Amino acid sequence: MKEKNMTRRSFLKAGAVASALGMMAAAPVAANAAAPTVTAKQAEDEENGLLDFLKKPKYIFLFIGDGMGTAQIQSARFYKGTVENNGAITEADLSFTSFPEVGSVTTYDSTSFCPDSASTATSIATGHKTESGVINMCPWTRDVPYETIAEKLHAQKGYKVGVVSTVNIDHATPAAFYAHQKTRKNYYQIGVELANSGFEYFAGGEFQKVNGDGTGPNNHEVAAQAGYNVVTTQAGAAALTAGAGKTLIIAENLADGKAMNYAMDAAAGEWQLTDYVKKGIELLDNTKGFFLMTESGKIDWACHANDAAASIHDVLEMSNAVKAAEEFYNAHPNETLILVTADHETGGMGIGYKTTNYDTFLTNLTHQKMSYAKFDSTYVQGYIANKTPFETAMADVKSVFGLTLPTDPDAANAGKLLLTDYEVENLRKAYERTLEVGASSQSKMSQEDYELYGTYIPFSMALCHAINHKSGMDHTTYAHTGASVNIYAKGVGAEKFRGVFDNTEIYHKLAELTNVQ
Repeated sequence: MKEKNMTRRSFLKAGAVASALGMMAAAPVAANAAAPTVTAKQAEDEENGLLDFLKKPKYIFLFIGDGMGTAQIQSARFYKGTVENNGAITEADLSFTSFPEVGSVTTYDSTSFCPDSASTATSIATGHKTESGVINMCPWTRDVPYETIAEKLHAQKGYKVGVVSTVNIDHATPAAFYAHQKTRKNYYQIGVELANSGFEYFAGGEFQKVNGDGTGPNNHEVAAQAGYNVVTTQAGAAALTAGAGKTLIIAENLADGKAMNYAMDAAAGEWQLTDYVKKGIELLDNTKGFFLMTESGKIDWACHANDAAASIHDVLEMSNAVKAAEEFYNAHPNETLILVTADHETGGMGIGYKTTNYDTFLTNLTHQKMSYAKFDSTYVQGYIANKTPFETAMADVKSVFGLTLPTDPDAANAGKLLLTDYEVENLRKAYERTLEVGASSQSKMSQEDYELYGTYIPFSMALCHAINHKSGMDHTTYAHTGASVNIYAKGVGAEKFRGVFDNTEIYHKLAELTNVQ
């Protein structure tokens, strides 16, 4: 590669320009040949280029918005934007969308153009493709483990390493930086690998199978036996200071799936992704360097459930977390690299809907006060238990989603969120199925029911679809798509991440920048 042909630049860096020129002058030259000359500007450009080449990122932040395609980013920018009195619209920047370098990354794996998080995170972490559902093992035979960039930086360079996620700390994406399993469902074994990794900082949701088969120590005990401070309260996390040693923080406030709350559901003062990034910086900062992988995992969960509002708020919270990394960068601009990307896109999110034609009304999403998951636990479980009448439930819907029945006394003031008779019937049908069946598996559903509700609570899905459509948003799937994702880069070596490339190249570019073998 061009950067490896460094003979002349090496002279410059070594301060040997004069001697090099002297050697050229002393060499035999044809009588009519012009002697080579190097202008001061050329020498300066060469030296600056060499210095840029020799810079190595000592502090690396890798942010992964799970499921965060370009529509997820753009919808957050539009939502945060403004509408002027004259009707002019302005999109807002997120912290990372103003980064100087932007690339486009393909995400397919060994078996699918619509890959899963295990395989795509493996590609990012190791530079190797594998099958969907496999974590850092070769495809097909699944008998050769792949070493991750985090493991190499830890072992070869003495970097401290941190792994943070808003979902379970043994979920596929965080696990892909420290574990090696034939299937992502080996949750207990993944937890054991976490403890054996020796990485200095972990933070996120609870282990999925914390007790394993019940015959051995649970994952908390395994980590403690490996020398980790196992912290399960927010006060305990806040009390940690530099020099605390290896630390595992399990968020005190857990929600659906034993993961952290969606950003829009978090209580005042409750730690979110930004807080765990700041604590990670405090605990990892050292003179040798660190690598901190941070996953905003519930962007993916929200998009699986077609909950555009929840996705937007988690993208905005990840933007806040990136700001914390930028604050560190500002203090160490010549030693820090920040990357923001996604493992894949989820939900097939689109901006624009049939009934809104050439317009959008994303401000309608401000009426939604909680995620679908919190609505399920706070309201729908009670509806099912008590066989609550539809009209009674719709009073809560008005409060939580802003969606208003045509018969409501305030209907005249409902604006864009006034439901049509067609929409009311769709909601009523979903509500009746919720009381009769609840959530179900795809194999037990008709094609129509699955297309309408996925495997979620029908009423909650119908509500998300209704407010999405009134906002000018829609989704094509409850699964992942094959869409490319963006990567944003700032700091030392950021220029390597511009252009179009495969997700495996993220590993190779980091390995080249840090000289790991």
